[in-house]
Amino acid sequence: MKTIMCFGTFDILHLGHLYYFEQAKKYGDYLIVVIARDKTKQQQKKKIIFSEQERLKMVQSLKVVDEAVLGNVDDHLTIIEEKKPDALCLGYDQKIDEKELKVRLAQRKLYPLVVRISSYHPHSQKSTKIRKLFGL
Repeated sequence: MKTIMCFGTFDILHLGHLYYFEQAKKYGDYLIVVIARDKTKQQQKKKIIFSEQERLKMVQSLKVVDEAVLGNVDDHLTIIEEKKPDALCLGYDQKIDEKELKVRLAQRKLYPLVVRISSYHPHSQKSTKIRKLFGL
């Protein structure tokens, strides 16, 4: 069985998120979604609408998701060490360099496949655009 891992805040769930999960699931059998912590979002000065526990519950309720967990505030790679996924799927707009990530993982003797998932209607199905539309 191959385990896949996705990452994100998922504050306003929308079709773009579902697309992300469905595309990621094509790389394996078991999908783990890591939810960003409230403290991490506060440090990044990002406004959140739903708490980490609420976002966790929403993502856990999705049929395509096999497991949802909260990330680690101090070390974002800890969850990867714990769960040892076969592949990591990054969103098209996540600001992380894949080569740099692979180097950091290799330093911990972790060698998952790293895949960047394409966008799904980024002009409408994007959290920042939905927030703006509703004045959030």
